[in-house]
Amino acid sequence: MKTNTIAAIATAVSPAGLSVIRISGDEAFSIIDKIYRSKGGQKKLSEQPSHTIHYGYIYDGEQMIDEVLVLLMRAPRTFTTEDTVEIDCHGGILVTRKILETVVKYGASLAEPGEFTKRAFLNGRMDLSEAEAVLDVIHAKNEFALQASVKQLKGSVANKIRKLRDQILDSIAFIESALDDPEHISIDGYDEELKNLLIPMEKELMRLSVQYQNGKILSEGVKTVILGKPNAGKSSLMNRLAGQERAIVTEIAGTTRDTLEEQIQIGGIGFQMVDTAGIRQTSDIVEKIGVERAKQAAEDADLILYVVDASKALDQSDLEIIQMIEQKKAVILLNKTDLEPKLTMEQLREKCPTHPILMVSAKTEEGMEQLELTLQQMFLEGKVSFNDEVYITNARHKQCLDDATTSIQKVMESIDVGLPEDFFTIDLMDAYSSLGLIVGEAVEEDLVNRIFSKFCMGK
Repeated sequence: MKTNTIAAIATAVSPAGLSVIRISGDEAFSIIDKIYRSKGGQKKLSEQPSHTIHYGYIYDGEQMIDEVLVLLMRAPRTFTTEDTVEIDCHGGILVTRKILETVVKYGASLAEPGEFTKRAFLNGRMDLSEAEAVLDVIHAKNEFALQASVKQLKGSVANKIRKLRDQILDSIAFIESALDDPEHISIDGYDEELKNLLIPMEKELMRLSVQYQNGKILSEGVKTVILGKPNAGKSSLMNRLAGQERAIVTEIAGTTRDTLEEQIQIGGIGFQMVDTAGIRQTSDIVEKIGVERAKQAAEDADLILYVVDASKALDQSDLEIIQMIEQKKAVILLNKTDLEPKLTMEQLREKCPTHPILMVSAKTEEGMEQLELTLQQMFLEGKVSFNDEVYITNARHKQCLDDATTSIQKVMESIDVGLPEDFFTIDLMDAYSSLGLIVGEAVEEDLVNRIFSKFCMGK
């Protein structure tokens, strides 16, 4: 299939050591022939072997633009499966854009966002779940998000989905064959056989769907909110975890009036750490808004770090916070252990019997290592453990899994009430189609366009 030749800057447009301009399509080699000159002036790149690199210069007519290395890759052994040329030039913004303008001048079209990966999908090099994993790799915020994305890129999700689709398709084919040729193919007792196949399939689909929340945490990080009364040491804790003076710390209670966010890595996991205003009753309008925002942040949090001042007894504000975190995943930090204690761990445990309690000092760093270890154990050895599991990190994939599960459940309901076998195939086909949307089979063009529009230029 002949397509227009596209080009884009494949690296960040900023001052850097190198930039890459990528060209893909049927005219890629003829375009580079028009603008490339070797040191001796005799080399024609379209005559050179595939997967070779060539030193030379890019020219616009008689004007030399830059000294470059050019990588040649012939179809189909390329990312897009099309003829591809990559120009490695110096990383200045002006020179990079000038080379791209020259490439376009001599026959290429500017690529749309994600068009290179879209072509890889349309040309059959990867399925849709693998193509979406490319975007996840680019935007991975932590080690585990990267590992999950790379596994999807290698086909972990696609392989699982194809196996389930094959089982469904075999069932549909058998039912259709038996209905068309009842003299030679008996369907007696097949409803129970089918149900025995669908029960574990339903469990697997539901397990994959449930894993979405874990996958979301892996890919986006754990949204962690630091709660406590004013001057309990929340901002000091934030600074310790961030490794820098990120939040303002003073002796004045109520310094923090708004939420303050920071991305923090602990043991390879990303934590979206949110410092909040101290929880207390106040007549100050601005502080009151901050308190309400703190409560809302706590409501939306995956994890809460409740900071308690060990040098003060619990009061009504503490009791309000304890009630807020009762049904949430939380770690309680008895802070300021370097001061004269007025609150013991035993007293705190009476009020909070289900949450882990750690003694820390954000000032002296006492207990910080134990806190980091506790957070790692909560999200690596508990529900969210990164092993050989297939994690669903894409909301679209989860919806498709849920739709397929509903269709499978409808088939089992039809079996239970004794409906004819041809009813089974309707819902089986719906399940097959829903799973096909994950890997891009029978996917509509507008959905493909919407997915790839999220990509950056040159990818």
